[in-house]
Amino acid sequence: MRLMQKPLSAFINAVPHTVTHQADADPVITGLVFDSRSVTPGALFFALPGVHTQGSAYIPSAIKAGAAAIVYQGELDAAALQAIQDCWAVAIRVDDARFSMAPLASAFYDNPSARLAVIGVTGTEGKSSTVAFIWQLLRLCGKKAGFISTVQYSLGDGAIDNPEHQTTPEAPIIQKQLYEMLTNGCEAAVLESSSHGLSPRTNRLGNVLFDAAVFMNVTHEHLEFHGTWEQYRDDKANLFRALDAHSHEKIINGKRVTVPAFGVVNADDPSADYFAQATRRDVRRFSYPEVRDTAGGIEFALPSGETVSAPTPGSFNAYNITAAIMTAHRLFGIPLGQLADAASRLTPIRGRMTAINQGQPFEVIIDYAHTPSSFQTIFPPLRGRAEGRIISLFGSGGERDLAKRPEQGKIAGRWSDVVILTDEDPRGEDSTELLAMIQTGCVEAGKTPGSEVHIIPDRPAAIRQAFAIAQAGDIVLLLGKSHENSIIYKDFIMPYDEFAEAGKALAELGFSQMK
Repeated sequence: MRLMQKPLSAFINAVPHTVTHQADADPVITGLVFDSRSVTPGALFFALPGVHTQGSAYIPSAIKAGAAAIVYQGELDAAALQAIQDCWAVAIRVDDARFSMAPLASAFYDNPSARLAVIGVTGTEGKSSTVAFIWQLLRLCGKKAGFISTVQYSLGDGAIDNPEHQTTPEAPIIQKQLYEMLTNGCEAAVLESSSHGLSPRTNRLGNVLFDAAVFMNVTHEHLEFHGTWEQYRDDKANLFRALDAHSHEKIINGKRVTVPAFGVVNADDPSADYFAQATRRDVRRFSYPEVRDTAGGIEFALPSGETVSAPTPGSFNAYNITAAIMTAHRLFGIPLGQLADAASRLTPIRGRMTAINQGQPFEVIIDYAHTPSSFQTIFPPLRGRAEGRIISLFGSGGERDLAKRPEQGKIAGRWSDVVILTDEDPRGEDSTELLAMIQTGCVEAGKTPGSEVHIIPDRPAAIRQAFAIAQAGDIVLLLGKSHENSIIYKDFIMPYDEFAEAGKALAELGFSQMK
């Protein structure tokens, strides 16, 4: 892939700015970074304001590492000012350094979304699966595409595990990956579009020219960031508003085309009309079909009559697959019959109702469910087929929405026989106090602390306790971590792999033969 490098003067005018320190020459910028630890010679460094520190504090180290230009806001401290004056770096002041990353990154990478058909998927639940299914269906039908999601991403080839906890990356990463998709020959990109990424406070998805917007649902989540549920929903709806922001005339594979501009909404969600009314473009609706669970996945019919048999566990995936088929059909005109046939070759997402079978007499299922709405989705079907007890193990993210914690506990307490509360990402909070907040909901649902609900912060130990008490026919649910590769504490980040930990714990019990 051709590495991008460009004179600063070629793209800096994408935002209003003031040059406060000018070097003698117009530097050639070799990359855009917002973490001083990632600076390489020739980089432009965004000095972003943080919760606990100001970005200007990292300017000296960025310059020492070879930054050729600095974008900042506010006033520079003495150390930053001195570091800039002592070197050849160009200092550029903007009103909002974080917001400026999107237009500058788009200009630096030659506005890649203007040469791709871009699909955005938003919702509290189902985003990652729907993104992956759209991408897979396009590839199965001969379209080269890339995608970015919580779980994985692709720049045009196979899917790669996403090492970050961030659903929607910062704007320089988004624009760079779109550029890489383009240079790899992609004609479409599918982006998991989180409320954080769609908020003007971060502007991560700013300057992305979306052609299709998909809405799955909106429930209680991320109020620590958005403040209110209404603001959370409003930020998500920015995806649909973005459809009205450009003409959708693009150059794809060297040809000037008008890409279909449309929305797809889940008609069963109470906010369906809100999202549909956020755009002037055509909006298609879908509802939950009648689903038959089979040994190999699910079977259902599209509204047009085509039968879909997909090897994806969980009846809720009928929503995700229906939305994916409708989007691929509308965007590229792929026949519904062809898409329904392709759905039989979909690959389930790792960590979404994934079974771990090493020969143990009880079921072990790993899922990413971490909100009240996702709990409401996964528990009832399992309760309906469980031969024995349901033992659920989960926690809740620290420094995040507090109101959801007892709700998680109440739902799990209602549907589970035993609840084990453990660390998810406690961050700066005390683990025991955080988990006690969840336990109040379990108690409200009738569970007794010490016998039916247990607090075991150490997650590996908690998993071993769950397996130790599991009996033949029981279902053990490991929730909330799934694909993530670490547990975040106040002073350190612990590497962690839920799949490996579950496998190791089962092996310690004598079950080591993968099935």
